[in-house]
Amino acid sequence: MPMEHILAAHAAMRARVEAAPFAPSLGAFVDQQAAQHGSALVWRFIEQPDELPMRALSYTGLAEATRRIAAGLAARGVKRGERVGVMLPNIPAFPLTWLALARLGAVMIPINTGYTARELDYVLSDGGAAHLVVHEDALPVLLDLLAQRPLLDPGAIHVVGRPPAGMRAWESLLEADPLADAPDGPGLEDLVNLQYTSGTTGFPKGCMLTHRYWLTLGRVAAARGGDVGVLLAAQPFYYMDPQWLLLMAMHLGGRLVVAPRASASRFLDRVRAEGVEYCIFPQPVLKLPERPDDAANPLKRVSIYGLRPDMHAELERRFGCIARESFGMTEIGSGLTMPPEATGMVGSGSCGLPAPFREASIRDEHGRALGPDAVGELWIRGPGILKGYWNKPEATADAFRDGGWFRTGDLFRRDAHGFHFIVGRVKDMIRRSGENIAAREVEAVLLQLDAVAEAAVIPVPDADRGQEVKACLVLRPGLTPEDLPAERVFAHCARGLARFKVPRFLEYRDALPKTPSQKIAKHVLIAERADLREGAIDRLAMAQG
Repeated sequence: MPMEHILAAHAAMRARVEAAPFAPSLGAFVDQQAAQHGSALVWRFIEQPDELPMRALSYTGLAEATRRIAAGLAARGVKRGERVGVMLPNIPAFPLTWLALARLGAVMIPINTGYTARELDYVLSDGGAAHLVVHEDALPVLLDLLAQRPLLDPGAIHVVGRPPAGMRAWESLLEADPLADAPDGPGLEDLVNLQYTSGTTGFPKGCMLTHRYWLTLGRVAAARGGDVGVLLAAQPFYYMDPQWLLLMAMHLGGRLVVAPRASASRFLDRVRAEGVEYCIFPQPVLKLPERPDDAANPLKRVSIYGLRPDMHAELERRFGCIARESFGMTEIGSGLTMPPEATGMVGSGSCGLPAPFREASIRDEHGRALGPDAVGELWIRGPGILKGYWNKPEATADAFRDGGWFRTGDLFRRDAHGFHFIVGRVKDMIRRSGENIAAREVEAVLLQLDAVAEAAVIPVPDADRGQEVKACLVLRPGLTPEDLPAERVFAHCARGLARFKVPRFLEYRDALPKTPSQKIAKHVLIAERADLREGAIDRLAMAQG
């Protein structure tokens, strides 16, 4: 298709998506979709016990269940504007609690089920959580934290499973009479999530996300998905993806298939068994040996993020579907999207054009707009991005510029047609399997070891996970690696960090390169070797013997 036709089709899609009115809140959106789609399934949680409550649920069932849970939470003291931690695996209780809290005008803090007591303490304390919904499997970490300091009253802890004495059973929330609509219910600009995302300052920052944010993201994702009806989510619900995938499915009147966890070996079996037509394509699947029947599947469209350009066309050929890049982040939702008509951009590495409701600009370090092919920081603005960072006015002020522009921290260039290409990251981050890991947080844990004088954490390119974490350590004078063996370093990190943040590679060094101002020059560390694995101890290789 000629480029002018591609650009015209994208502009028409933007106009159509932006013209439709929004429901006044997420709860109202659930009710609207229930009225339209009734007994159709809104989700199926697969590979779960048959007795799992509501593993298959209709649109009408979702509306009624979230009204009951909202009423039950209100009766237990959850108030509008209060923050509620939710620490659950991929079970129906997660999205049910989220949407019930949205009905109340309360705010969910999604919590990684792999967090240690230290990390759990931070998000509950920083977010000012008044209640917590937690799975029984996560109770050991919670009880460890509560033994150190009683952050929450036991009566404010709602356990999915068997609650200890004093705590409450989440399942009993479903026994409440359904909540009626309040005349002064939550609106589009009210908060729904404090979604914590790693930043360069170490600990994560809580992104304040509104009803408008989620309704915008769900609608834009639905426009990107097109005519698909069955979607797959295999990422944890405490991350962004399953939350917007559910709203995307509801916008389309479709069904979300939720798996307990990602699995490359089971991916195609799930897709075929459930009739999946759209998903975020898991890159490890491309590493599996090709089979003659790979393209015999119901996939129509898939989203890809950071796929090597030379693998893009191969994915489409091998699996018989349209694969398109896009760019988004917790703070902005969807920022850039590639039109499905842009077949000539396959393998270009471009993330596409500005998504509906979004403007994009490439700026230099002084905030001046740059022209085509110049490299600078990507700035995004538009309705339905984060309101700011919770309890961090300085970080909020640094992120936003005049006119509501949000600084993404990513380096981009834009071609003459307006297509954007990511070049690198301004932020000191490591992106592992879709997770943002703040190097400074890992360094802070490493520096807790008395034997460590300096620590630098850098990314190592990895074909399967995008990047792996590498720690470079300088020990105190007179000490050698025998005084602090790698096993102790890795074990210490595992006690203070979620599993995905623990360094895979460790290198002992006599010194770290420095800038003239005596800051660690990580760019020198990264550039000094073609293979950053060279000279490093591999934690996985150690574990394998």
